[in-house]
Amino acid sequence: MRDILPVIGGWYAARAPFGLATVVATSRSAPRDPGAAMAVGPDDEVVGSVSGGCVEGAVFELAQEVVASGEARLETFGYSDEDAFAVGLTCGGEITLLVRPVTADSDPSFGEVTESVTAGRPVTVATVTDGPAPRGATLAVWPDRAAGTLGTSGLDVAVTADARGELALGVTGLRHYGRHGERREDAVTVFLHSFAPPPRMLVFGAIDYAAAVARIGDFLGYRVTVCDARPVFATPKRFPDGVEVIVDWPHRYLSGIDTDERTVICVLTHDPKFDVPLLEEALRRPAAYIGAMGSRRTHDDRMKRLAEAGLGEDELARLRSPVGLDLGARTPEEVAVSVAAEIVALRWGGSGTPLTATAGAIHPHGARVRPQRA
Repeated sequence: MRDILPVIGGWYAARAPFGLATVVATSRSAPRDPGAAMAVGPDDEVVGSVSGGCVEGAVFELAQEVVASGEARLETFGYSDEDAFAVGLTCGGEITLLVRPVTADSDPSFGEVTESVTAGRPVTVATVTDGPAPRGATLAVWPDRAAGTLGTSGLDVAVTADARGELALGVTGLRHYGRHGERREDAVTVFLHSFAPPPRMLVFGAIDYAAAVARIGDFLGYRVTVCDARPVFATPKRFPDGVEVIVDWPHRYLSGIDTDERTVICVLTHDPKFDVPLLEEALRRPAAYIGAMGSRRTHDDRMKRLAEAGLGEDELARLRSPVGLDLGARTPEEVAVSVAAEIVALRWGGSGTPLTATAGAIHPHGARVRPQRA
């Protein structure tokens, strides 16, 4: 959704109705996670994808129908063993889509949501998918306010509270309520689509490897910052556009900013006077991943120094060192792929084992996901 907002935001600003299809639930080997979206706008222009090509033709027709009728639809697509040529997912998974019309009258807060997401301000969009509440009704929830309604004040209050909790975690998924927001009932199904600001990647050490890691971090959707105490190396021209470059002692810079459970910290300084005080600070604060570059000997020496600095076993166990998965990487770009692979594997619980050597579902099903890009 984040990727198609510039286009559909333009349609909305021009008051051109469009159909918006959003993945709200998946099972088995579904090709896209909840939150993936496709829109059909003026002159039948299409942006986005909900299945990587399997059902887009059918969704195109659905989007046209909901714009014409003004009524939202909930549709499920899966593989059909009886008719291999039927519209469905060839991967064997299943996706459920909410396809709804979007106009300035039906969704008056859509423009504000677009502006917030574009500016990196957190917002959650709650949309009724099923039940006695109006299907397709939306409620936009920011940390300090809300706009829209799902049909009843009780439902709005309950969903607003849950949406703010999910927004803090960057979680997207379905929630169930009673008609008036009762917690222990499931008459109404609501899709909470969280647009949290992109997670941060902090890269310390402005070396060639840092430039490659910064590039792949930006590609994965992180807001990347590179920090080095040496101004001759920490120059913006050595790094991709959009990467923030800071000249400061790494541990001092880290101590002055906030991190959270989505933050990735890559220590590539490869020098004890930089990386030991930096890792002292990093291992004592929230982060999704803390990795440090170095040889086995460097790692052993680093662990000894960190233990002498007072870090306990649990804190030291958080350190991924030597950094990256064993891919046989040599060049900075290959090492960056190795580091990125380890970050992704840790985030989703992957083993790093070749898929040809595994069995079962490739993507274990979960009701809620924590996406990089919503």
